[in-house]
Amino acid sequence: MGFLEDRDLSDVPTIPDFYKGKTIFITGGSGFIGKVLIEKLLYSCSELDRIYLLMRNKKGVKAEDRLAQLYSTPCFERLQKERPGVFESKVFIVSGDVLTPGLGLSQEDRALLVNRVNIIFHVAASVRFDDTLKFAAQMNLRGTMEIIELAKEVRELSALVHVSTSYANTNRDPIEEVLYPPLADWRETLEVCENADEHSLRVLTPKYLGELPNTYTFSKQLAEHVVCEHKGELPIVIVRPSIVISSAEEPIPGWIENFNGPVGIFVACGKGIMRTIHTKPDIVCDFIPVDVCAKNIISCAWIRGTKKLEPTDDVEIYNCCSGKLNNILMNDLVEMSKHIGKEIPLNNMLWNTGGTITKNKHWHYVKVLVQHLLPALLVDTLLWLFGQKPMLIKVQRRIYIANLALSYYTTQQWTFDNTNFTKLRSVLKDDDKSQFFYDIEGVDIKGYFVKCCFGGRKFLLKEKDEDLPQARAHCRRMQILDKSLKYAFFGYITWYVCTKIMPFINSYIF
Repeated sequence: MGFLEDRDLSDVPTIPDFYKGKTIFITGGSGFIGKVLIEKLLYSCSELDRIYLLMRNKKGVKAEDRLAQLYSTPCFERLQKERPGVFESKVFIVSGDVLTPGLGLSQEDRALLVNRVNIIFHVAASVRFDDTLKFAAQMNLRGTMEIIELAKEVRELSALVHVSTSYANTNRDPIEEVLYPPLADWRETLEVCENADEHSLRVLTPKYLGELPNTYTFSKQLAEHVVCEHKGELPIVIVRPSIVISSAEEPIPGWIENFNGPVGIFVACGKGIMRTIHTKPDIVCDFIPVDVCAKNIISCAWIRGTKKLEPTDDVEIYNCCSGKLNNILMNDLVEMSKHIGKEIPLNNMLWNTGGTITKNKHWHYVKVLVQHLLPALLVDTLLWLFGQKPMLIKVQRRIYIANLALSYYTTQQWTFDNTNFTKLRSVLKDDDKSQFFYDIEGVDIKGYFVKCCFGGRKFLLKEKDEDLPQARAHCRRMQILDKSLKYAFFGYITWYVCTKIMPFINSYIF
């Protein structure tokens, strides 16, 4: 029996009541989803006992200092204003690392977690597509195994939410909310990755990946099997987000801290440096706002934690994605990005907003050379001549590599079934709907992406709203220059044909 079927929820506590007095352990709390998850828990479930974050020293910065940096980000501005003191009194660090055996926990910290924790959110993962198989397996596979080993020791565990990805099974279509057979044995994969030399691993990687495109999706698929081996033994839920992008409303409309998904397209097109995108116009884009994802994760722990664990319980899986609820075609997304880019232009545009879809891979490469590389060479040469540091070729190289990695996803279509995802929100108690109901159908897509654009300007590019009039004036100049050069170019072609080629043709014919 699942958590939603034939279940009377009338006596089940509300979500804040469920979390009241609970101790939570979170991996990946410094990441994009992790930050919003922490903020939402503290804001809407303020009576929870405490949150422990697994955090390591990074680049010479101590874990304690990283926690202070975490709280200083704009993501927590709402919490600072409306719930002052909550973060400082309820969020604590346990020093460790998912890459380390035993999570790198000291005996004291492990005992603390075993005796106090009630809910575990395993969010930590490497999402890079170009990780080596060894690193992806250590981070996404062994890290999950270590979390499971810890969970088995926890005395009073109510729920363990493992965050996977909707793209863990891209060799299938449709992708339903079920566990699919693995493409390899996860234990054997770990053993090979830990014992084989780097050269052998590079040779073996394509064989292991099989039908999957990269080490990220491969390792996340196997991690689901690490988790599901303990069904009926541990209170586990798997959440599979699709492409997680800017927040719709919470904690700030448009909150974003990376260039993933459509925000990267908006910025590159808005700066005028992306002129061609290798994709198909009729591809349906499946994006999920980060605050919707956080609400779903919190609700999943609630629905699992309010049901007594039985040996016959399966692992419920939630495809946290738009599905058929509210989607947009790639062609519409690109056109919208150009339109919004003119309404809300970025500072210091290098050229007029642009970007066109190119379906043919080889033609796309030609356009990259002509429309991306050659202008970048010209701009960098001018920067060098004027004593400035060349930078555009480097930027275009990053865009090219990113597009190359994304092309697998932007040229294929998958149908995601999100029945459990939508069912869960429908069983929320009335008192919880204002804080935890995730509306997708009612979202105005253009209005949402306008927020994304403002968020990208503010949080990624550090541009100020008061600079918009100047940016709009510069945008108009770029539009005039763009049109003038196009008219001049086609005018020259017309003149050349009329004065040089046509007389030659006429003399040859007559």
